[in-house]
Amino acid sequence: SFTDQVPACPQRQAVVSTQSTGDLRGKSLTDISIVSAFVHVRYLDLSDNKLDSLASLSSLTHLLTLKADNNRLTSAALASMPYLQRASFQNNKITSTEGISHPLLEVLNLNNNQISQVQFDADSLRKLSVLEIRGNQLTSTAGLGLPKLQRLYLGENQITEIVDLEKCTALKILHLRGNGDSTNQLESLDGFSKNMVALQYLNLRGTKISALKAEIKKIKCLPMLRGLILKDSPVSKEEEYRIEVIMNIRNLERLDKDIFTDEERQEAQELYRQREEEGKLGEANPEGAMFLD
Repeated sequence: SFTDQVPACPQRQAVVSTQSTGDLRGKSLTDISIVSAFVHVRYLDLSDNKLDSLASLSSLTHLLTLKADNNRLTSAALASMPYLQRASFQNNKITSTEGISHPLLEVLNLNNNQISQVQFDADSLRKLSVLEIRGNQLTSTAGLGLPKLQRLYLGENQITEIVDLEKCTALKILHLRGNGDSTNQLESLDGFSKNMVALQYLNLRGTKISALKAEIKKIKCLPMLRGLILKDSPVSKEEEYRIEVIMNIRNLERLDKDIFTDEERQEAQELYRQREEEGKLGEANPEGAMFLD
């Protein structure tokens, strides 16, 4: 098999060069130069080795799936792979996203690396729909404005600023979850845009959002938002937290995974009318009598 031949018998490359699947997990490999001869490989798993470079893979132009998790990689740069659709490089020491430019790539996993800044070329990643980049060192969402993205996972970074996401017109799921005091210290919801017409689920659990009335109106512009997570953030402890949220985002179905009840919607309607009578709505509800239609 490919697995048996590559480490042991380089002289027999021709025998297995047409094999389409390569499983080289957990073999303590430090050098994979021999793999370059297997040009017809389509599925290659190099996880759980000791690799610090993938340069030898540049000749594998037929690759569809590449996994190189749990290695010693500092870069995921590769020559452009014309057919590569899925790639995973989680649990390495990657510091940059430069050199990731595969025109058919749909799913990319960069979780648990050391990336502090994203530099993607949208034209070279025009098919990318799922990006996982949890547990890195990102401080903002700069560079993540990829128009075909549908799912974006950014939990457990150091994000304090939302930028460039107005370009994500196909985005359906966005995870910005924090974990303790050292990750995703997001305090403001500035940066969300009415252009994000597909966003249905937003996870802000454990962030530092503290001004409920001021901040919740900043995501009213998301027309398809159905699920919102604010659990373990300061706003979730405010009085009438759930009522305030549903009063502002009437299409929301779930908050912190709990479905809004008819009683909560009725209470929000009554609170709205009370504020309207008292003239206290102002900028908090520029859409007018949202509960009166």
